[in-house]
This record gives sequence, C-alpha cells and structure tokens, in this order.
Amino acid sequence: MIYEIRTYEAMPGKIQALNQRFANITMKYFEKHGLKAVGFWTEDVGTSNTLVYMLAFDDMAQRERAWSAFRADGERLELFAETESQGQLVARITNRILKPTDYSPLQ
Repeated sequence: MIYEIRTYEAMPGKIQALNQRFANITMKYFEKHGLKAVGFWTEDVGTSNTLVYMLAFDDMAQRERAWSAFRADGERLELFAETESQGQLVARITNRILKPTDYSPLQ
C-alpha cells in the first residue's frame, strides 16, 4: 500500500467553493475511478485557504491508472469547469507519495 498526500492552496476567498466541489462532485469521481480517500483536513492554525487530503493505493501502477481515468473523465471535466465559471479555485497543488514503515499502524 502507498499513500498520496495532496495539498491544495485555494485562490483567495475560494476555500469554501473548493470544499463544496470536493463534497458534491470530486468524491463521486474518486469512487468511480478507484481513488480511495483516507481523510481530508483544513488547517485550524496557519493557512486558512489550504485543503490537505490523503489517498491510498495498492501500488504506483494502480495510482497511475486511477488518476489517468479521473483526469480523462469528460463529465467530470465539464462539472469542474462549471465550478470555475467565476474564476479558478486552486492556486497550487503539491503532492507527496508515502510508503509506510514496517512498524506503521497504517499499512
């Protein structure tokens, strides 16, 4: 199992719209394409326009297949475009791939 941590820095004033898109659109397409969500977080202290989430994958090959299918989904692309009709929601995305240690409770 591998984990991907993704951090989204929202455009100023857009964190609520970004969270709504995840709740109402993105999660359905994650499930459809095999992107298994482990958790989502916002910051209580620090940057208030940041969304952090973790996904779990069997391996890198499964990750690539899932992300490729998600990115190519025409219906999802249309819905995302609608959510950005008043401007872009995300300023920057960073991600890290993590492999659990032998002693990690989360394998």
